[in-house]
Amino acid sequence: MKNVNYTPEMTAQIVSDYEAGIAVEAIAETINKSVRSVRSKLVREGVYIAKPKVTTRKANEPTKKELLNQLEEVAPFPVDGFMGATKEAINELLSHFSDA
Repeated sequence: MKNVNYTPEMTAQIVSDYEAGIAVEAIAETINKSVRSVRSKLVREGVYIAKPKVTTRKANEPTKKELLNQLEEVAPFPVDGFMGATKEAINELLSHFSDA
């Protein structure tokens, strides 16, 4: 016999709790399951809504891609390998070539 991870009653309860605004962390603690397990079950039930991702980029700050495009215009070498560099490092290179 297959071991049932969530009974129909548990499923109904976590869906009800989630729709009532109870945090996934609190639901998981109540039923002694991991947050990941509860979130996955809510996704499978079609009720989970992911929280919007918070971006830390400042509105007027250029993206790394924009910085690399600027660097490509002034650097005497290919910039393809710099995608893993930090924005600070790219800015340092830009200021070096802009001053030169």
